[in-house]
Amino acid sequence: MKLLIPGGAGYIGSHMVRYAQEHGHDVVVLDDFSTGHEWAVKECEILRMNLLDYERLSRLLKGRHFDGVIHFAAKSLVGESIKKPNLYYRNNVAGTLNLVTTMLNNDVNNLVFSSTAAIFGHPVTDKIAEDHPKNPINPYGQSKLMVEHMLRDICSANDFNATCLRYFNAAGAHESGDIGEAHSPETHLIPNILKAGLSNKSSLKIFGDDYPTPDGTCVRDYVHVTDLAQAHLLSLKHLQKNKGFSAFNLGNGDGFSVLEMIEGCKCIANNKIHYQVDGRRNGDPAVLVADNELGLRELKWNPKCSDINNIIKSAWYWHNSEKS
Repeated sequence: MKLLIPGGAGYIGSHMVRYAQEHGHDVVVLDDFSTGHEWAVKECEILRMNLLDYERLSRLLKGRHFDGVIHFAAKSLVGESIKKPNLYYRNNVAGTLNLVTTMLNNDVNNLVFSSTAAIFGHPVTDKIAEDHPKNPINPYGQSKLMVEHMLRDICSANDFNATCLRYFNAAGAHESGDIGEAHSPETHLIPNILKAGLSNKSSLKIFGDDYPTPDGTCVRDYVHVTDLAQAHLLSLKHLQKNKGFSAFNLGNGDGFSVLEMIEGCKCIANNKIHYQVDGRRNGDPAVLVADNELGLRELKWNPKCSDINNIIKSAWYWHNSEKS
């Protein structure tokens, strides 16, 4: 297949590009490099472009054939979204509308969209299934839910197919160790734990130890980024046979607390992890764990890398490299 991958130079996007290439697909990456990295994508056509540039986007798709679009391009920092909601609605919602409009105008009818578990807000069940109530508590989650509603309506009114994949906590790095998480600022737990382990002077901050969990710290569901890439390719194949709109929750189905993650990282890094406990962050749910049964069944998704020790080992290998 020939694939267009907006946001393909970012963390998850670059792993998608690598996975698609490893499975024989032709890839075109579209990225404005506001957060992505040119070194993260190789041996493919790369176009520096923002989805808000409708004219350039239209020229790109005109006369080209793509079997599908796998769309990662978005702003994704929760804290920033609260301070700058207009930035998130413009980039995430208006940018996606531009993309879909140009797809419709050029008979490119298959889209896999990078959504998020942030659309659910505070969970009301132990595990979150696809039909869980959706009450996002920040503009980032709200922007992604708005796109889901938009895509559902567009699929109903047109010969257009879209699958939304709601990630829980993407983690880990490619087995080669040459691509992985390289955010600035880094907000994800595992990289921050490992960086604290690499620097004996750094101290990790834990936000709250009084949650209603076994050890008092937040519990999250971690899924390996390579397994997410696999799910995207399976989703594209699935929607080519199952027309219209669909959505799947992508997680490991198991939760690990912050303290459990620190202990796991300490064992693999063979180093002390210094940390201090701070107050809770506003809006942090105590537990976020996916019910992933629908994706396993319908997509025939088979996560192979999401054992928690494998996730940590791959991240540790990456963070010991020069580029991280």
